[in-house]
Amino acid sequence: MSATATAGTWIERTGGFARRRAERVSGRAARSRGARTRLLALGVVLVMVLCCALVWVRLQVVRTGYQLSTARRVEQRLGQEERELAIELATLTSPRSLERLARGRLGMQPPEPGQIINVR
Repeated sequence: MSATATAGTWIERTGGFARRRAERVSGRAARSRGARTRLLALGVVLVMVLCCALVWVRLQVVRTGYQLSTARRVEQRLGQEERELAIELATLTSPRSLERLARGRLGMQPPEPGQIINVR
């Protein structure tokens, strides 16, 4: 073999090596970029899930606040109604009120002395 042929073979061999090495390096870089892209996408998805969870929790807090407010209004209304009914009961069961109802609606009168029977 001549020196030129040997040099050409050597260049082809080393050129092939350099090419293969460049392909390996570019392949690693592409895989590295792909991994970074997947990692970034995963991060974005996680942030979005976290944001959705926070929004959902906030909506639940607001909804529970509305329910609590409604329950407090109902409690106040029922308390007021209970007080009014207690006053009405006290009024209707008072001796004066009972006497007035007995005389007015039922036509009752105080008993005559002969109508009273003592039971021992």
